[in-house]
Amino acid sequence: MFTFGSIPCRIAINMTPNQLKEKYIKFFLERGHKEILSSSLVPENDPSTLFISAGMHPLVPFLLGEAHPAGKRLVSVQKCLRTEDIDRVGNNYYHTFFEMLGNWSLGDYFKREMIPWSYEFLTSPEWLNLDPKKLYVTVFAGDTDAPKDEESIKTWQEQFLKLGVTAKVGERIFLFGKKENWFHPTRRVSPHPTGGKGIKDKGD
Repeated sequence: MFTFGSIPCRIAINMTPNQLKEKYIKFFLERGHKEILSSSLVPENDPSTLFISAGMHPLVPFLLGEAHPAGKRLVSVQKCLRTEDIDRVGNNYYHTFFEMLGNWSLGDYFKREMIPWSYEFLTSPEWLNLDPKKLYVTVFAGDTDAPKDEESIKTWQEQFLKLGVTAKVGERIFLFGKKENWFHPTRRVSPHPTGGKGIKDKGD
Protein backbone atom coordinates (compact mmCIF):
# COMPACT_ATOMS: atom_id res chain seq x y z
CA MET A 1 0.00 0.00 0.00
CA PHE A 2 1.27 3.43 -0.87
CA THR A 3 -0.71 6.24 0.60
CA PHE A 4 -1.31 9.86 -0.10
CA GLY A 5 -2.65 10.58 3.20
CA SER A 6 -3.67 4.62 1.43
CA ILE A 7 1.39 4.85 0.08
CA PRO A 8 1.08 8.82 3.70
CA CYS A 9 2.84 10.99 1.26
CA ARG A 10 4.44 14.12 2.69
CA ILE A 11 4.84 16.63 -0.08
CA ALA A 12 4.97 20.37 -0.67
CA ILE A 13 3.41 21.44 -3.95
CA ASN A 14 2.12 24.66 -5.44
CA MET A 15 -1.58 23.91 -5.72
CA THR A 16 -4.68 24.14 -3.58
CA PRO A 17 -6.03 21.12 -1.69
CA ASN A 18 -8.95 20.93 -4.11
CA GLN A 19 -6.61 20.95 -7.10
CA LEU A 20 -4.56 18.14 -5.58
CA LYS A 21 -7.68 16.07 -4.88
CA GLU A 22 -8.98 16.63 -8.40
CA LYS A 23 -5.67 15.56 -9.94
CA TYR A 24 -5.50 12.46 -7.77
CA ILE A 25 -9.03 11.37 -8.64
CA LYS A 26 -8.48 12.08 -12.35
CA PHE A 27 -5.23 10.08 -12.38
CA PHE A 28 -6.92 6.94 -11.09
CA LEU A 29 -10.12 7.35 -13.08
CA GLU A 30 -7.92 7.21 -16.18
CA ARG A 31 -6.58 3.89 -14.88
CA GLY A 32 -9.91 2.16 -14.60
CA HIS A 33 -10.95 3.15 -11.08
CA LYS A 34 -14.41 4.22 -9.94
CA GLU A 35 -14.73 7.15 -7.56
CA ILE A 36 -16.57 6.49 -4.30
CA LEU A 37 -17.74 9.26 -1.99
CA SER A 38 -16.41 9.88 1.49
CA SER A 39 -18.27 8.02 4.21
CA SER A 40 -19.48 9.75 7.37
CA LEU A 41 -16.89 10.35 10.09
CA VAL A 42 -19.12 8.26 12.36
CA PRO A 43 -18.90 4.65 11.13
CA GLU A 44 -22.00 2.62 10.43
CA ASN A 45 -22.45 -0.85 11.96
CA ASP A 46 -19.00 -0.78 13.56
CA PRO A 47 -18.87 -0.66 17.37
CA SER A 48 -15.08 -1.07 17.46
CA THR A 49 -14.27 2.60 16.81
CA LEU A 50 -15.91 5.98 17.42
CA PHE A 51 -14.70 7.65 14.23
CA ILE A 52 -13.38 6.79 10.79
CA SER A 53 -9.60 7.12 11.21
CA ALA A 54 -8.35 5.83 7.84
CA GLY A 55 -9.52 5.60 4.26
CA MET A 56 -9.68 1.84 4.49
CA HIS A 57 -12.20 1.74 7.38
CA PRO A 58 -15.37 2.02 5.29
CA LEU A 59 -13.93 -0.60 2.91
CA VAL A 60 -12.97 -3.29 5.42
CA PRO A 61 -15.78 -5.72 4.41
CA PHE A 62 -14.70 -5.44 0.78
CA LEU A 63 -10.99 -5.74 1.60
CA LEU A 64 -11.92 -8.97 3.39
CA GLY A 65 -13.64 -10.41 0.35
CA GLU A 66 -17.13 -8.99 -0.14
CA ALA A 67 -17.85 -7.73 -3.66
CA HIS A 68 -18.07 -3.95 -3.96
CA PRO A 69 -20.91 -2.70 -6.22
CA ALA A 70 -18.53 -0.26 -7.97
CA GLY A 71 -16.01 -2.96 -8.89
CA LYS A 72 -12.45 -3.94 -7.99
CA ARG A 73 -10.67 -0.61 -8.59
CA LEU A 74 -11.78 2.27 -6.38
CA VAL A 75 -10.51 5.76 -5.58
CA SER A 76 -11.68 8.01 -2.77
CA VAL A 77 -11.05 11.10 -0.67
CA GLN A 78 -12.09 10.00 2.81
CA LYS A 79 -12.62 12.36 5.76
CA CYS A 80 -10.78 11.03 8.82
CA LEU A 81 -10.55 11.87 12.51
CA ARG A 82 -7.63 10.39 14.39
CA THR A 83 -6.87 10.72 18.10
CA GLU A 84 -4.51 7.82 18.91
CA ASP A 85 -1.48 10.06 18.29
CA ILE A 86 -3.07 13.26 19.59
CA ASP A 87 -0.02 14.04 21.71
CA ARG A 88 1.93 14.50 18.48
CA VAL A 89 -0.59 16.76 16.78
CA GLY A 90 0.61 20.23 15.86
CA ASN A 91 3.75 19.59 13.84
CA ASN A 92 4.01 19.34 10.04
CA TYR A 93 2.90 15.71 9.88
CA TYR A 94 0.27 14.94 12.52
CA HIS A 95 -3.30 16.15 12.45
CA THR A 96 -6.57 15.13 14.07
CA PHE A 97 -8.84 15.84 11.06
CA PHE A 98 -7.65 15.28 7.52
CA GLU A 99 -8.73 13.88 4.17
CA MET A 100 -7.00 10.72 3.03
CA LEU A 101 -6.51 10.18 -0.68
CA GLY A 102 -6.73 6.47 -1.40
CA ASN A 103 -6.83 4.09 -4.32
CA TRP A 104 -8.00 0.59 -3.64
CA SER A 105 -7.48 -2.73 -5.36
CA LEU A 106 -9.96 -5.41 -4.31
CA GLY A 107 -8.09 -8.49 -5.49
CA ASP A 108 -6.99 -6.86 -8.74
CA TYR A 109 -3.52 -5.22 -8.92
CA PHE A 110 -0.69 -5.03 -6.37
CA LYS A 111 2.83 -3.64 -5.92
CA ARG A 112 4.09 -4.09 -9.47
CA GLU A 113 1.31 -1.81 -10.70
CA MET A 114 0.89 0.52 -7.73
CA ILE A 115 4.50 1.62 -7.29
CA PRO A 116 4.96 2.71 -10.94
CA TRP A 117 1.66 4.60 -10.75
CA SER A 118 2.77 6.32 -7.55
CA TYR A 119 6.07 7.33 -9.11
CA GLU A 120 4.35 8.58 -12.25
CA PHE A 121 1.85 10.65 -10.27
CA LEU A 122 4.61 12.21 -8.18
CA THR A 123 7.13 12.94 -10.93
CA SER A 124 5.31 13.35 -14.25
CA PRO A 125 4.98 16.96 -15.54
CA GLU A 126 1.34 16.13 -16.26
CA TRP A 127 0.67 15.48 -12.58
CA LEU A 128 2.72 16.72 -9.59
CA ASN A 129 6.05 17.18 -11.38
CA LEU A 130 8.19 16.62 -8.28
CA ASP A 131 11.96 16.34 -8.61
CA PRO A 132 12.79 12.61 -8.21
CA LYS A 133 16.12 13.58 -6.63
CA LYS A 134 14.15 14.99 -3.71
CA LEU A 135 11.98 11.92 -3.21
CA TYR A 136 12.65 9.18 -0.67
CA VAL A 137 10.59 6.09 0.14
CA THR A 138 10.26 3.62 2.98
CA VAL A 139 9.75 -0.13 2.72
CA PHE A 140 8.94 -2.76 5.33
CA ALA A 141 12.16 -4.18 6.81
CA GLY A 142 10.71 -7.58 7.72
CA ASP A 143 10.55 -9.48 10.99
CA THR A 144 9.50 -12.88 12.33
CA ASP A 145 5.94 -12.34 11.08
CA ALA A 146 6.63 -11.13 7.54
CA PRO A 147 9.74 -11.02 5.32
CA LYS A 148 11.54 -7.92 4.07
CA ASP A 149 9.68 -6.43 1.12
CA GLU A 150 12.26 -7.19 -1.57
CA GLU A 151 9.71 -6.81 -4.36
CA SER A 152 8.96 -3.20 -3.41
CA ILE A 153 12.67 -2.38 -3.12
CA LYS A 154 13.34 -3.71 -6.61
CA THR A 155 10.29 -2.00 -8.11
CA TRP A 156 11.16 1.38 -6.58
CA GLN A 157 14.73 1.09 -7.83
CA GLU A 158 13.45 0.40 -11.34
CA GLN A 159 11.19 3.45 -11.24
CA PHE A 160 13.85 5.85 -9.96
CA LEU A 161 16.28 4.62 -12.59
CA LYS A 162 13.83 5.59 -15.36
CA LEU A 163 14.62 9.22 -14.51
CA GLY A 164 18.31 8.64 -13.96
CA VAL A 165 18.25 8.34 -10.18
CA THR A 166 20.08 5.50 -8.44
CA ALA A 167 18.00 4.44 -5.44
CA LYS A 168 20.20 2.61 -2.95
CA VAL A 169 18.86 1.09 0.22
CA GLY A 170 19.92 3.31 3.10
CA GLU A 171 20.27 6.39 0.89
CA ARG A 172 16.95 6.80 -0.96
CA ILE A 173 15.06 3.69 0.12
CA PHE A 174 14.81 3.20 3.87
CA LEU A 175 13.77 0.06 5.71
CA PHE A 176 11.57 0.31 8.78
CA GLY A 177 9.78 -2.14 11.04
CA LYS A 178 6.15 -2.39 12.07
CA LYS A 179 6.05 0.71 14.25
CA GLU A 180 7.02 3.02 11.40
CA ASN A 181 5.99 1.04 8.32
CA TRP A 182 3.08 -1.24 9.08
CA PHE A 183 -0.38 0.12 8.50
CA HIS A 184 -2.38 -0.37 11.67
CA PRO A 185 -5.58 1.68 12.00
CA THR A 186 -7.20 2.02 15.38
CA ARG A 187 -9.81 -0.58 14.52
CA ARG A 188 -9.06 -3.86 16.33
CA VAL A 189 -10.23 -6.24 13.62
CA SER A 190 -9.11 -5.28 10.13
CA PRO A 191 -6.58 -6.23 7.49
CA HIS A 192 -3.16 -4.84 8.43
CA PRO A 193 -0.98 -4.52 5.32
CA THR A 194 2.66 -3.57 5.13
CA GLY A 195 3.00 -0.05 3.87
CA GLY A 196 5.22 2.34 2.04
CA LYS A 197 5.69 6.06 2.44
CA GLY A 198 6.84 8.67 0.01
CA ILE A 199 8.68 11.64 1.50
CA LYS A 200 9.77 14.80 -0.32
CA ASP A 201 12.79 16.76 0.86
CA LYS A 202 11.44 20.32 1.22
CA GLY A 203 14.95 21.72 1.51
CA ASP A 204 14.44 23.22 4.96
